[in-house]
Amino acid sequence: MKPGRIIALVIGVLIILPAFGFLFGGGALTVAHLVEREDDGFFDESLDRLATPTAAISTEDVDLMADPGPSDWVFDFVDATVRIRATAADAEPLFLGIGPLTDVTAYLDGVGRDVIVDVGTGGEIVYERFAGTEPATAPVDQTFWVATASGLGQQELAWDVVEGEWIAVLMNADGSSGIVADVTVGVRSGAVLTIGVVLLAIGAILTAIAVVIIVAAARRPEAAEELRPIGEELEVARPAEPVALTAKLDEPLSPWLWLVKWILSIPHFIVLAFLWLAFAVVTILAFFAVLFTGRYPRGLFEFNLGVLRWTWRVDYYAFTGGLGTDRYPPFSLQRVDDYPATLDIAYPEQLSRGLVLVKWWLLAIPHYLVVAIMMGGDIAATGGIATMGLIGVLVIIAAATLLFTGRYPRSLFDLIIGLNRWVYRVIAYVTLMTDRYPPFRLDQGGSEPQGDLPPLLPLDDSTPEFAGKV
Repeated sequence: MKPGRIIALVIGVLIILPAFGFLFGGGALTVAHLVEREDDGFFDESLDRLATPTAAISTEDVDLMADPGPSDWVFDFVDATVRIRATAADAEPLFLGIGPLTDVTAYLDGVGRDVIVDVGTGGEIVYERFAGTEPATAPVDQTFWVATASGLGQQELAWDVVEGEWIAVLMNADGSSGIVADVTVGVRSGAVLTIGVVLLAIGAILTAIAVVIIVAAARRPEAAEELRPIGEELEVARPAEPVALTAKLDEPLSPWLWLVKWILSIPHFIVLAFLWLAFAVVTILAFFAVLFTGRYPRGLFEFNLGVLRWTWRVDYYAFTGGLGTDRYPPFSLQRVDDYPATLDIAYPEQLSRGLVLVKWWLLAIPHYLVVAIMMGGDIAATGGIATMGLIGVLVIIAAATLLFTGRYPRSLFDLIIGLNRWVYRVIAYVTLMTDRYPPFRLDQGGSEPQGDLPPLLPLDDSTPEFAGKV
């Protein structure tokens, strides 16, 4: 794949990430509008019981200033109303008030109070306490409040949000110390559905743009689509499985270089992080393509195969692939025949539209359990390199043996490659690249076992044998 196509893929991924954010946010707001609202249109949240031995409980200042320039249209559009309901647990008259920051701060100067600095998702309250005395005058006697409620029983304050800096306060009506109350806070806005729909529309547009870029960058050139081998069949291998992973122990190996290979591989990590994001997006596109047409678009297939090839080479060089070579991996999505680690997946001309619905979440569960033991629980950001697990332990043993003896145990190498072969077969299956269920069989060694499958044909349009053959 040419550098321009890789850059286009990265751009597509960078676009689709915020697109998913818009889609998620818009969907959440739309669903909330349709499902989570009370009958009166408010979204209510019950807080943990508020209790303090001081004279007041207040919020931090809420800054609703919209600088620069006038912002009345924003508040008119949002059309928000805040509602606070409070009931004293000890039958004391309560006071609820919302007032300007400067006036409320001056009134509470020197007054003992708890300030709410955080509210958890379950309504848990985090306070910051300020020592002080009771106020000189009761809160009900103040004239600066823009919205108030006071008295016995449940008190309800409703306030239409306007521009400014505000503080909400809960006190006893007479200003005495010791407050215990159950509080519910609600918000109503006439713009929730509108904002949700707009976010969904923006997300859909960005997603469409990103998909066009990714598909255009990942697909093969039209000329290459028509290339077909003629005459003698071009045979690469006849593996027993559609996923063919091979590795050659590239001896002699440096006894110590493996200690720094992970540092040397950092440039690959950076590129692979983007490529695996694109891999995920392409797999989603392929899911719908297979579901509706029964075919995996070849250009998308080749791109995902290229990402797996690149990952396997880096994995083999520096990580749990086996540390079996000191040759630095090439920056390429193509098959590199002279590199000691290769990966091929036979392109499926037809895939089951039914299996695509159950492969990854149901049929692959037994393999997930096995792979979890092999690879452990931590997967690097590249999406395919395990940091520990059975394979990691075996590679550490092999590395230690190499360090102290200068030799890589052949039997250990064969086992490590066999375990990796199992993992990559599962990856190919759950990412829809084959319908062949991975066998519960450990095929050890650097070469694939031979079988009766059709030969693997090179998919890359750069393969010399295809040139001029139409």
